[in-house]
Amino acid sequence: MKIEDFIENFAAQFDETDPEEFVADTVFKELDEWSSLTALSIIAMVDDEYDVIIKGNDILKSETIQDLFEIVQKKHK
Repeated sequence: MKIEDFIENFAAQFDETDPEEFVADTVFKELDEWSSLTALSIIAMVDDEYDVIIKGNDILKSETIQDLFEIVQKKHK
């Protein structure tokens, strides 16, 4: 699992945000397009792409894309 792929998959959940805004240290909750629906899309994407179940709490604990990636990595088998 690579951070670059995770960032690309993460960015794909956003329709209007410039893909160049997505880097490992992006504070994703500060993005204009961030919403609870986006959070659900991220949860679904992680399940589909990485076969990992994350919860809303995992997103709440994460500040950056890197933080969330590390949680997914720890849960990935």
